[in-house]
Amino acid sequence: MQHMKKYLFSFIVLFLVALYVSRLKFNVYAQYGQYGQYGGKAPSYSILIDKMVGKPSQEKGGSQTVTYVDNLSPSDPRFSPNQQVWFKVKVKNTSTQNLTAIQVTDYVPSYLMPIEGPGKWNPDNRTISWNAGDFGVDEEKVYYIKMQVFDQSLLPADKGLFCVVNKVEAKKDNVAYDDDTAQLCIEKQVIGAKTVPQAGPEMGLIILGLNVLTAGLGLAIRKKTYK
Repeated sequence: MQHMKKYLFSFIVLFLVALYVSRLKFNVYAQYGQYGQYGGKAPSYSILIDKMVGKPSQEKGGSQTVTYVDNLSPSDPRFSPNQQVWFKVKVKNTSTQNLTAIQVTDYVPSYLMPIEGPGKWNPDNRTISWNAGDFGVDEEKVYYIKMQVFDQSLLPADKGLFCVVNKVEAKKDNVAYDDDTAQLCIEKQVIGAKTVPQAGPEMGLIILGLNVLTAGLGLAIRKKTYK
């Protein structure tokens, strides 16, 4: 009986020691992450990409400036056939670690043709791709892409005003990913519209004389008919 009490006491002591050690390990993991006391917290990986479209505005003196915005609606300035469009792409490393070989892909929308900017143009899938290189923590890089609206003859015949969306994405393997879009609207030129000539003073007198003559003839006809 005495031996059983000793065994039971030893078992209880071992159980309490094991429970204490396991709780100690859990507290260390929660405090320092999976890398232990000397490894620090687990690193986080994230990328932020921002796509903007240039909003043209006419300044005094005839000069034109471009303000970059997230989107352009049909009520904003619209782009015409053959007009150039500027885009701005910002890529930022928002993680706690350096990132290497960030890949950026720009999906060019229909009815636009890229003419200047970074990367390689693939006409088959209508994408521009480039390696943005390495990024330190909180480092940001900015890129500009110039495109041009298709000619009038290549725009949809059944649409006078329509909007397109330009998408861009940035990724680091399977570790970090982000994408963003920018919208703009295109308005076709009206072909064959005739301008109504403005009547000057001379034309006004002629029209007045014709109206008086017509009224006189009408009065004479009425008198002759209802006599």
